[in-house]
Amino acid sequence: MPDTAAFKARLEADLEELESRQSRIADDLAEPLNADSSEQAIEMEDDAALEGQGALIAKEIASIKRALARIEDGTYGECVRCGGEIAPARLEARPEAALCIDCARSNERG
Repeated sequence: MPDTAAFKARLEADLEELESRQSRIADDLAEPLNADSSEQAIEMEDDAALEGQGALIAKEIASIKRALARIEDGTYGECVRCGGEIAPARLEARPEAALCIDCARSNERG
């Protein structure tokens, strides 16, 4: 079983940073468009990119929250698909990882 206290602290710090970024994106998207139509086109393109970033951040936040829930219920470090151990090196690289490397690879393939 991994040292969950260290992973929990890291996940909570990552979560705080992502929620802050998400808030800044929401603030940027809430700003009204410029009255100049050529500026509006640029701002709309920027908004589309921000919306994409926001969606990715929302996925990361959800993944981190699920990892924190696994820490709370004592299943952190166990693959949610096969029940095997997630390698410590994988958790170091991706503390929110829910799948062991074998299940992650098979998930990517299809």
